[in-house]
Parts: sequence; C-alpha cells; structure tokens
Amino acid sequence: MNEIILSNSSMPVVEECGLIAASESFYHMDRIADFNVLLYVTDGTIHVTEDGTDYAVNTGELMFLKKGLHHWGRREIQKGTRWYFIHFYDGAEYESEFICRTKLPKMISGITESRIEQLIEQYIDLFYSGNEKIPWVSGIRMFELLMEIAYYGAEKNEPKGKSDKICDYLQKHYTEPFSAKVLEKEFFLSYKHMAAVFKKEKNMTMQEYHTNLRMNAACRWLTSTLMSVGEIAAKLGYSDALYFSRKFRESNGMSPSEYRRNKISY
Repeated sequence: MNEIILSNSSMPVVEECGLIAASESFYHMDRIADFNVLLYVTDGTIHVTEDGTDYAVNTGELMFLKKGLHHWGRREIQKGTRWYFIHFYDGAEYESEFICRTKLPKMISGITESRIEQLIEQYIDLFYSGNEKIPWVSGIRMFELLMEIAYYGAEKNEPKGKSDKICDYLQKHYTEPFSAKVLEKEFFLSYKHMAAVFKKEKNMTMQEYHTNLRMNAACRWLTSTLMSVGEIAAKLGYSDALYFSRKFRESNGMSPSEYRRNKISY
C-alpha cells in the first residue's frame, strides 16, 4: 500500500539526510511533503500515520513514506529514539522499451549490521563530506541504496525455484551443447518434469532459453571482436557454422554477417 516505484529512467535527488537522536518525546510532524522519506530506526520506535494507516517502525526496521500523502503522529515518539532519514525526490521519467520499474517495499525488518545499514551510514557520511563531486554522485549512490533495498526482501524471503536454478546453470554453460541427460544428472530430476516446470514458470522451453543465451553472446562478439562467424560458432559450441548461421537468422532476422555490418554502420 502506497509503495514508491523505483525506475531505471532517472536518478533520485536527495534534499537532506542525517542521523537524529530525540532529546525529548514528541509527535511526528503533521505535513504533506513533496519528497519521499526513507526512515531507518536504530533505537526505539517511530510512530507515524500515513494516509490514515498507523505504522510503528521499530529498531532495525526501515520504512518509506511516500510524497504527496498526509503524514502525522497519533502516538508519541519517546525520548532517546534514534533514526536515520533521507529526503529524496523522484527524477523525471520517460517511456521506452528499456525502462524497468520495481516497487520499493513499504517496510523491511532485521537490517541491523546489514549491508543496507552500512550503505545508509556511508551515504550520509558522503553527503556531508564537502566533496565537490557530491552533486554528481549523490543520485547514483542513492539509486544503489534503493536497489539494494528493493531486492533485499526478494532475496531473503523468496528462495530460488527449480527453473531459476536451471537458468543459473544454463547461464554458466551456454557455450556447451544443450543436453537433457546432463541436466538430469545435475538436478537429479527427470527431464520431462524439469521441462514442464520450466515452461510453466518461464513461458519458454529450456532449449529456447539456452539458444537465447547463445544468440545474445553471438551478437556481443560480432560487434566487439574480430572473430569470424565460424570462430564464434565454435566458441558457442556449434560444430556446424552453417547451422549456427541459420539459428542466428531465425533469432535476429538476418545473418551474422549482415548483423555485424548493420551495427558497424552506426
């Protein structure tokens, strides 16, 4: 509810950040801010109401408050409560097929002595270091922090499924011919079972995924090396360069040589 969307189309802009220890008890400010807020509590509890929903952010917990929403305090925040804060703006966005977006978790727990805590501390030290590069690197560092937060929960709470493990294996072995028997030995499962699970979860076959990895590598090598088409085919595990060229054309709509010429023309 009321999550912030992180996009790779822009860098966040940080207005203010710091570490605060409450010298006396108080209630959260009543306001509608035009910036987002990252809160990370190291001691005590922050009580805040956002858009009518009450939150208690305890020690070791991180929470985001979204811009444009009404925030206030129904319960008192006790003296001695200590927290980091970062006020940041969304950058300008535009539409493109290359834009990726992900939701930032509303709240995460158990990050005491984690990499996220370390990045927050490092960011605030950097922000107030007086370095002349701060205006240029501040957004980049904040984006890295937000990315770490965005995927922290997924990595912690969602262990990889069978198809993800198969993807990992194929990514390491894409230069080798696809082999159902090798996969059965590697995962101690029948190929029929793996194929059904993979197709259901990834919406493509394992062979298609493996071929895509090889074709992507071929595209990179055609534009970044002087290897011949035959050399690239051999490096990708194809014993027949003509067969490789046919598969490349099926994937890219042109031959490897045409692809190389077209890319060089740019």
